[in-house]
Amino acid sequence: MLQPETDEDGAPFWEYAAQHELRVQSCAQCSTLRFPPRPCCPQCQSFDSEWQRMSGRGRIWSYVVPHPPLLPDYAAQAPYNTVVVELADAPHIRLVGNVVAGPGAPLNSVDPARLRIGARVQVTFAEDGGTTLPRWLLERP
Repeated sequence: MLQPETDEDGAPFWEYAAQHELRVQSCAQCSTLRFPPRPCCPQCQSFDSEWQRMSGRGRIWSYVVPHPPLLPDYAAQAPYNTVVVELADAPHIRLVGNVVAGPGAPLNSVDPARLRIGARVQVTFAEDGGTTLPRWLLERP
C-alpha cells in the first residue's frame, strides 16, 4: 500500500494518529484551525501552532469508487471507496480516507452502494505498513 509522505509540519498529525487521536493544527495566536498542516497561519501569519483534538465525527462530503486500471496493491481490493470527510468540529476541513466496516477491516469491506453524500461517519484507526491511518465508520450501518 502507498504510505503517506511525512514532512515536519505534518509529522504531529501522524504521531497523534498512532495514539488513535484525530488532531488538527491550529494557530496558537488566533485559534484558526488549518489542514493540511503548514508553518504559517493563513489568517494572522503567526508561526506558532498547536494541535487541537477533534471529536472524530464528520460527514461524507464526496466519494469515488475507483475502477481499473489500478495500482497492483489496490486492484485486489476493488471495488473500494475513497471518501472526502468534512469534519463536524471544523466543516471547512476535509480529510481523504476510506469507509470501512470496522477497525482493521479491509478497504473493500463496505459495499459502495451504501455510501451517500452527507452520511455521518466516525473516525477509526488502522495499522497499515507501519503507519496508523484514520479511516471512517458509517454511524448508522
